[in-house]
Amino acid sequence: MTTPLRIDFVSDIVCPWCAIGLSALEAAIRRVGDAVTVALHVQPFELNPGLGPAGEDLVAHLQKKYAIGAAQIAASQEAIRQRGAELGFTFAPERRRIHDTFDGHRLLHWAGIEGGGRQLALKRALLAAYFTDGRDVSDHAVLVEAAGSVGLDLVRAREVLGNGEFADEVRAAEKFFVDAGIRGVPAIIFNRTHLISGGQPVEVFERALRQLA
Repeated sequence: MTTPLRIDFVSDIVCPWCAIGLSALEAAIRRVGDAVTVALHVQPFELNPGLGPAGEDLVAHLQKKYAIGAAQIAASQEAIRQRGAELGFTFAPERRRIHDTFDGHRLLHWAGIEGGGRQLALKRALLAAYFTDGRDVSDHAVLVEAAGSVGLDLVRAREVLGNGEFADEVRAAEKFFVDAGIRGVPAIIFNRTHLISGGQPVEVFERALRQLA
């Protein structure tokens, strides 16, 4: 039996280029078809750890973090929207706040343990909840709903969120990738040796998959 090509997709839930990168990577995987078998693992990274319960206004947050003006932010958001549309991912213009994502990463870790492809499905659901539907992905009700939408047990999802499970595991995974030199996301790591950074075009991922197959 051929060993699957391991892909670690290191990303955050509120990172637009992560949504673009995942969409492009999955499109590339579909293109190569049976030429390569992959095992895709979603890994945690927090762009803005420690945000308060209310989150922050998105424009104000970006202005403060990157020292850029509202017009530049608007242009960047439009470019992101267009890239998403090309890949079939919808960025809604009404998204206005940025939220803490640690609990979402805990839920994703649990989904990975549950298996059956539900971790990746949950990742897609959370990206859509935030970017397409403009929902608060720090809200446990939103997280539980997303878990249920991909076939995960609702009672267990509430339990995981309520009792703080997998916090240590998520922190350890975040530290592992930071210690490995990851400073921005998405970071796509093939077989723990080859790195592609950013929301690259489908062709870049396709070429990497074929070369590593």
